Order: sequence, then structure tokens, then C-alpha cells
Amino acid sequence: MLIDLRSDTVTKPTIGMRRAMAEAEVGDDVYGEDPTINQLEEVAAEKMGKEAALFVPTGTMGNLVAILSHCPNRGQEIILGDNSHIFYYEVGGAAVVGGLSYHILPNDKMGMLDPTAVAQAVRGTDDMHLPPTGLLCLENTHNRCGGTVLSKVQLDELCAVAHARGVPVHLDGARIFNAATYLEIEVKELVASLDSVQFCLSKGLAAPAGSLIVGTAEFIKKARKNRKMLGGGMRQAGILAAAGLIALNEMSQRLDEDHYNAHRFAESLALIDGFDLDIKTVQTNIVAVDLNEKTATAPEWLARMKEQNLLANKMGPCRLRFVFHNDVSRTQVEMALSIITRLAA
Repeated sequence: MLIDLRSDTVTKPTIGMRRAMAEAEVGDDVYGEDPTINQLEEVAAEKMGKEAALFVPTGTMGNLVAILSHCPNRGQEIILGDNSHIFYYEVGGAAVVGGLSYHILPNDKMGMLDPTAVAQAVRGTDDMHLPPTGLLCLENTHNRCGGTVLSKVQLDELCAVAHARGVPVHLDGARIFNAATYLEIEVKELVASLDSVQFCLSKGLAAPAGSLIVGTAEFIKKARKNRKMLGGGMRQAGILAAAGLIALNEMSQRLDEDHYNAHRFAESLALIDGFDLDIKTVQTNIVAVDLNEKTATAPEWLARMKEQNLLANKMGPCRLRFVFHNDVSRTQVEMALSIITRLAA
């Protein structure tokens, strides 16, 4: 039995999703004529408490579309964390496509940015030597910090700092439903102060593809044009949207099971000699663990586990990541722990 803990992106669409996809009513989405896409966007906007939504093929495209829509002028800069997904894993798209620069601030171990540092980082147009700040980007949950969650209070504080200086705030909320589940709060309440949010259907929500951007109607109008520029205007995309509706309405309600499995796994992993793990950082469905000097490197561990049909990911030369999702049962959690315990011995 293969146990795949590399990412929640490896989830397979459910039987209900496959049936809905086969039966989906479709049209040309670029013309605004795909009824299932239109329904998905309406549901997404309502769930997020925003005026409008836009379906995009991927989360990386969603973030880039949002950034370009907030920052139309080349030479602007965006403020973001040094461990953020946008900075770390999205190929410098804002710089390549938008001519924007990255103003990097340190994330703490929970993914938070220092509000004072954010305030001091904002730059205007008065000094001709400085690039003007166009956007603050946040992340919730925070991938490289191990799926950690920013609370509503933290998000509101950072938004207040940015808004007081005329800077909009975009959230990379790829796993925002995991954050809301952990906080036991409605997702629309959690993101109320944000100007735009991107979230994925294809991670913990188990859809085969797709993400959504939400914001004001005027913002989404700009985003729709930028999506077209980037090649993201699909045609009969309602086939994907049909699965997305199930992801939003049903799969978002079961995420606490993944959180339970991750915490169970982390508690046992922390007891194995050679693994350094701060259990306080295990809040949602991700477990990030450091390998100390008593163990092999991350690539060596990955190779050994793969031989036992256990897959994980590395986040550095001595750091592993395990992600729990709809296709991982509690039996598989125990099997994974058994494999790692045996290999460690």
C-alpha cells in the first residue's frame, strides 16, 4: 500500500466529483457562458463575503493575477514574508511578468510578520530613489512554517497597518479553509479585512484542479483581463467547476479529520530519537520536522521511506514535510509511524 504524504495536492477527486464532472452543464467561460463556472464563482464570493470571484487554473496563477491587478505599474514593490509561497515557490512571476520588486520581511516561526516592520517598510512616491509600495501579501495557513495559522486578530492588525498607509492586502489563502477550521470561525469572518484572497480547490478540498480569487467587483474585472493575458481563460471549464462546488460545499467540512491525523502523527514522531519537532506548530494538516545530527539527511530519509512505499517531501537539506489529506486513512497514519520507527531503529 502506497502512503503518499507529499502534499494534499495528490488527492484524487471523489466519486461524487467524478459523477458531477461527467454531468456538468457547460458553456464558453471566456464569454461568461459557462453556467457551472458562474455558479462556482457566486458560491465562492458568498462563502468569502466578497462581491465577486474568478476561477483560475492554479493557485500560482491566482496569486499572480491578484498581484498584477493590485499593482498595474512596473516599478512598484510588494511586501511579503521571506518564507512565503509567493516568494519561495512561484518562480518570481511578479518580477518577470509585472516588473515588480519584492520587499522581503522575516516571517516568525508561526508565519506572522511584525506589524511595526510592515509599517516601516511601506514606501511612497515622494523620494525618486525608492520604488513605491503597491501591495502587502500575507499567507494563511503558512506552508513553510508547517501549516501554521494567523488569527483574525493578526490579519486585522496587519491589514490596518497597510490600509492606514494606502496599501491593499492580498492573502495567499491556498489552505484558508484549514485555517478557519482550526480557529473554529466562518471563513468570511476570518478574511473580512483583506482586499483579495486566493484559495485552492485542489489541495485539502480534493478537487482535481482549480483555484479562486475573490475581491470587489471592480478588482475581479481587472483580474479577469489579467487572467486572459496569462493564458488562463479556459472554455468549457464547468467540468472542473462541478468538482469545485463539491469541494467548497462538502470537502471543506471534513478538514478536522486531517488535522487530527496530523497531530496524532506529530505527537508520535516527536518521541522518535533524531526528530526535532515543535508540536505547537502542528495546527492543521502539515507536519514539518527537522532532522538533528543523529539522523540522515532529508534526501536519504526520503529514499529509505520510498523503499517502504511511504512518500514525503523535503523543505531543506535536513527538514521533512508530511501532509495529511482526504486520501490518508487513520490506518495509514499508524502504518507510516511504524515504518519511520523501524527505519529510525
